[in-house]
Amino acid sequence: MKAFLALALATLAACESSNSSPDGPPGGSIDAGVDVDAAGPTVEYVTLTAMANRLLVSSDKNAAGALVADRLGVGDWEQFEILDNADGTLSLRARSNGMFIAPGADDRLVAQSATIGTAEEFTRVDQPDGTFALQAVANGQFVSTDLNLGAALYANRPAVGGAWETFSLTRRLPPSPASPDLGPDVLVFDPSVPVATIQARLDALFAKQESNQFGGERYAVLFAPGSYAVDANVGFYTQVAGLGASPDDVTITGAVHAEADWFQGNATQNFWREAENLAVVPNGGTDRWAVSQAAPYRRMHVKGSLALDDNGWSSGGFLADSLIDGNVASGSQQQWFSRSSQWGSWTGSNWNMVFAGVIGAPGGTWPNPPYTVVDKVPVVREKPFLTIDGQGDYQVFVPALRKDRQGTSWANGPAAGTSISIAQFYVARPYDDTAATINAELASGKHLLLTPGVYHLDDTIRVTRPDTVVLGLGLATLVPDTGAAAMSVADVDGVTIAGLLFDAGAVSSPVLLEVGPAGASASHAANPTALHDLFFRVGGAAVGKAGTSLAINSKNVIGDHFWIWRGDHSYGVGWTMNTSTSGLIVNGDDVTVYGLFVEHHQQYQTVWNGNGGRVYFYQSEIPYDVPSQGAWMNGPVNGYASYKVGSAVTSHEAWGLGIYCFFNDNPSVKLESAIEAPSRPGVKFHDMVTVSLGGKGEITHVVNATGSAANGGTGIAHVAQFP
Repeated sequence: MKAFLALALATLAACESSNSSPDGPPGGSIDAGVDVDAAGPTVEYVTLTAMANRLLVSSDKNAAGALVADRLGVGDWEQFEILDNADGTLSLRARSNGMFIAPGADDRLVAQSATIGTAEEFTRVDQPDGTFALQAVANGQFVSTDLNLGAALYANRPAVGGAWETFSLTRRLPPSPASPDLGPDVLVFDPSVPVATIQARLDALFAKQESNQFGGERYAVLFAPGSYAVDANVGFYTQVAGLGASPDDVTITGAVHAEADWFQGNATQNFWREAENLAVVPNGGTDRWAVSQAAPYRRMHVKGSLALDDNGWSSGGFLADSLIDGNVASGSQQQWFSRSSQWGSWTGSNWNMVFAGVIGAPGGTWPNPPYTVVDKVPVVREKPFLTIDGQGDYQVFVPALRKDRQGTSWANGPAAGTSISIAQFYVARPYDDTAATINAELASGKHLLLTPGVYHLDDTIRVTRPDTVVLGLGLATLVPDTGAAAMSVADVDGVTIAGLLFDAGAVSSPVLLEVGPAGASASHAANPTALHDLFFRVGGAAVGKAGTSLAINSKNVIGDHFWIWRGDHSYGVGWTMNTSTSGLIVNGDDVTVYGLFVEHHQQYQTVWNGNGGRVYFYQSEIPYDVPSQGAWMNGPVNGYASYKVGSAVTSHEAWGLGIYCFFNDNPSVKLESAIEAPSRPGVKFHDMVTVSLGGKGEITHVVNATGSAANGGTGIAHVAQFP
């Protein structure tokens, strides 16, 4: 094997790096792996890239080991051992099942043989461009990737006619504690990878995810420091991120964008995607991020302008810790929240645009235009992110706490904070791990990295140690199947939970995420828990039920972007099907939330019982599917307010609140008040708007008995201050 491998790597250098895979640096999910068996020799594996489509060859266990070139990343199925035979031929053994590859009855290649005979032998034929072809000894035919047959591999071509009959090979370097295998759904690219290979993988990924709104696939695309000339169109459940210490460490010349072509330009359902920690030089001068909820745009440097719509309605969104050199055009965005950022200019407005700690925030007198501007962010800790060094070792960087600041955390160089080696994390996989295995690792002192996928849980993941970091890649999703909470956090200092989707199971959970137990009383002012990009879903993908999605009982918690959604369309949706009482309940004191989106729950959307609470931007829709006014009464009162501040609260403040109704099936339904709060000097609201979407139903008052009605006649109502 070694002779073939050395020669192959030397001759293929023009196409693929000899020390990286088609997709990434050493240690990435698409690169390196050596198994060392204490009872035997080291086994060295390679990956094969089909030049026909630049995708990876897999021995598909779901198809009895048949070979197909349709994979984006590397798992066991995409790894092969090469054995040199005495007659100068070679044989390939699939890691997926330990079998050797041979042509089957129809000449399709299958990993099916326990031993090597003539059928399992191939001759390598080098090509002028540095690729190679494989000729089957059994029938003298060349192996082809047949794109007319789903990219299956067949030994049925009499000659090498082009890209379909050629391949490249990449050695997989050994994983290490600081450079683990991140699994088959994490694509890691470095600058040595040919642009055509990167673009082909990005295009194939987008084709899978463009309209895959409720599918189970999850992906992270990671770029090592360097420069790339590619177009990354970001679909559902896809995270695209740089692995540098600063956004400018990774530069994409082309685009990192979200479009709404799949929905005829309407971006109101462009959910569940992420762009982070990249610099973008957009082709044409303007990039696009046409999204709605659960689509954060973080730590980005756009060396040009940015458009936030796609010539149709959009209902976002969240931008933080970013620098836009040119103009940000909000277009049709109904609302938008921006935090700790800077840009050249901002144009556009509709109902509720909030800017906190933004340099270059637009001016005006609310509600014409509807700009709410808060000069500085009082307290925040930016979201942790994955980085990689020159040796291919990974760290998770946890930014330091910042107070009373404007602009980005990285304006004067890499942000302050702490790097934690990935060796101190337990790297979980959805197909290997259970709540029990994860809890055992957390209890032993490990942090937790959840690789992309859907984790079905039969118990609660328990975070019990202070300063624990739980970071999800590719919108890793937690589903509690037995009615327990998906995750709980003890009343301890400095926990960070980031980048997760909590999806309610068919058995109702009292709560999906509980931060601090009921009655939590410790102060965490010096080292608060921080929650970033946490999304909650009750129904939509399937029937789901939950009492409350997120309960915050601990003090001093910082929330940084939540979308807490009871599904209003697709699967498992109906008044008696995807049941959910409330989205968010806050019982802890001195909790601060930036970018709070809560929608469609059946009673109060948000209940705030703690003192000292602060909310910067609130977007909420009342449930669409209220069956009748009589079925939706809060005692003698029509409906349940979206935002409820508890009667015992003496201090609370919120800026920029937009609350909308759309009682499509029953437009006669009314909600008495969008916001319900005690009338006390310490309970304050700034810049509130209510909207009756399409005139379907009425919100009679904005806050308590204050404000006019939003209904089919008026459509919209405003209150500038309360009290």
